[in-house]
Amino acid sequence: MAFCNIIRRTAFRVAPLALRAVESRRGFHSSLFPKNNSSSSLNQKLWRAGSGHLFTNRFSAVSQKPKSDESLLRVIESEINCAEESDDHNRVEEVPDEFPFQIQDNPGEQTISLTRQYNGETIKVEVHMPDLVTGDDNNDDDDDADDEKGGQSSIPLVVSVSKIHGPTLEFNCTAYADEVAIDSLSVREREASEDQIPYEGPDFSDLDENLQKAFHKYLTIRGIKPSTTNFLHEYMINKDSKEYLNWLKNLKKFIEK
Repeated sequence: MAFCNIIRRTAFRVAPLALRAVESRRGFHSSLFPKNNSSSSLNQKLWRAGSGHLFTNRFSAVSQKPKSDESLLRVIESEINCAEESDDHNRVEEVPDEFPFQIQDNPGEQTISLTRQYNGETIKVEVHMPDLVTGDDNNDDDDDADDEKGGQSSIPLVVSVSKIHGPTLEFNCTAYADEVAIDSLSVREREASEDQIPYEGPDFSDLDENLQKAFHKYLTIRGIKPSTTNFLHEYMINKDSKEYLNWLKNLKKFIEK
């Protein structure tokens, strides 16, 4: 009982001290920031206005693009307009009825793939973008046959002929107008890794002439002939125009962000 009385007396003495401490703090806070002090209210308004101004300047500095980017965008937009005025980017090449391959054309890729089956063989062709030559690039003083080919537009082809069992024949070709030239020929084993470099034999032009003619006929029978490659030449020119326009638009989107 005595112990309880001691706790009550102690609490009775401490409570007024705590209340006085709280009141003292309130008075101190009021002295620093008086409620009716007009100058303090003005200072607070000025501080808020200044902070907003700083935030606006920082946001503008971050969101504003450099002048070099704006200049680049104008050039890209001008190039897009020129590309859109071209008829090539939206032209659709009709596949001839006698075209022997199925075409796989994925937007954004610089090659197309051709496939067909022939007498138990799987024939695949990888067609690359054309190497275009304008009339200004031709040299009338060169009479050599190789120089004449160098002055023509062409498309690179990689032709592979494979069977269910056994190796694959791979031809690297260059298709010119009304002519398909074989640049090299290699035999690739089915189990060979990509790191292995197969022996491609001598330069195709160094082979016996009869052997060269036989391989040209071999490809012609399988669909690699001028009527096929001439169509592919026009097809790839159109694809090049489409891909270039899409490339420009992607560049513009990137710079605008």
